[in-house]
Amino acid sequence: MQLMLIDAFKYKQWSDQRLADAAMKIDKVSFPHAIAFIRQQLNHMVRVEELFQARLTGGPVPHLSTNTEMVPEFDALMQRVHASNHWYMRYTESLEDCRYQEAVSFEFVDGRNGKMTRQEILFHVINHGTYHRGAMGHCLDLAGVPHPADTFTVFIHTAEPMRRESGVLN
Repeated sequence: MQLMLIDAFKYKQWSDQRLADAAMKIDKVSFPHAIAFIRQQLNHMVRVEELFQARLTGGPVPHLSTNTEMVPEFDALMQRVHASNHWYMRYTESLEDCRYQEAVSFEFVDGRNGKMTRQEILFHVINHGTYHRGAMGHCLDLAGVPHPADTFTVFIHTAEPMRRESGVLN
């Protein structure tokens, strides 16, 4: 399971960067709402990641909500997204196999209790990012910027182009 989650976080990092590169192509004058929406989605996405990071480590709760009234600028958000991706990669690579099924109890920002295994939390973070990149991809389409194909199959074949030529797994 560890190797699959490591690959999934590599995929997430790759997908987040492709989305950021595409978002930079939006005409900010003609589509200010598109930029605002993408910033809001990134803000929510990274705040959730930071919340789950604290839950995994037992650290202090970094946020009392999953979004904010004042949304940081795009560059600041992407710095946090990159830092989060880096943290999750290191965490997943260093987590001992026996700890993946360990339950983590926590409180959601709405005050309700939660309990998930470390593996479930890691999967949630990956899946949550996929969901929000989909919404941002639609926003890119509406702003006239083609959204990048960010499926796992595209990632695999980009990372290992020899798979297209030979069909052989490394």
